[in-house]
Amino acid sequence: MSDQTDRLVRNPATAADLELFRQVEECLYTAVISDSLDELGYRNQALREFIRPLSPDDRFVGWARTFSYVDIYHIPPNPYAMEIDAIDSILPGEVVVVSTAGSLQNAPWGELLSTAARARGARGAVIDGLVRDVRKIQELEFPVFARGIKPVDSKGRGTIIDYNVPIECAGARVSPGDLVFADYDGVITVPAEVLPNVIQLAMEKVEKENGSRAELLQGAYLKDVFAKYGVL
Repeated sequence: MSDQTDRLVRNPATAADLELFRQVEECLYTAVISDSLDELGYRNQALREFIRPLSPDDRFVGWARTFSYVDIYHIPPNPYAMEIDAIDSILPGEVVVVSTAGSLQNAPWGELLSTAARARGARGAVIDGLVRDVRKIQELEFPVFARGIKPVDSKGRGTIIDYNVPIECAGARVSPGDLVFADYDGVITVPAEVLPNVIQLAMEKVEKENGSRAELLQGAYLKDVFAKYGVL
């Protein structure tokens, strides 16, 4: 377990960060981000297909704030202590990304954590596990992607062992500060070191797709359109 002083120290999202988030949300989509990552050799950045939005319109972009949970089979003293610290550490512009090591017994996320995360400025949450209080979360309009729904407390079933450290979430490696982008197609993570290149490639591909779409709608043959634009 990392000591608090070992964790990456960041500042709240800047105006430039918020402009980047707006640009990604308005102009891009997870599929074109995934294609751009593929082109750069990062072929395992999409979370597994079972991570789905609680509401069809859920969508967000932000920096990863990672939590790592494991299953337990007893009720420890102060079972929520580190969880509270982790939630209170969230900075504006972040997305909570929760690893549970694939657990289906532990529901570590619900209404109150969503409320607290939203109050801290979180833009959404991705839970590789189960959630509860779904109607209340929907009423908050706090976007959450998760593996499933089950009305159980995490107490005595799972515990957080660290936060703001590299994790694996639904088959993808996520480090603190990576870009996390979620829409109806799923969730994609972009390592910080390739983010500028990914955004540039994605914007270029969107332009090509827009040209392809326009010509296909006018009756052009796919063979000719693909020869011209090189995208499908």
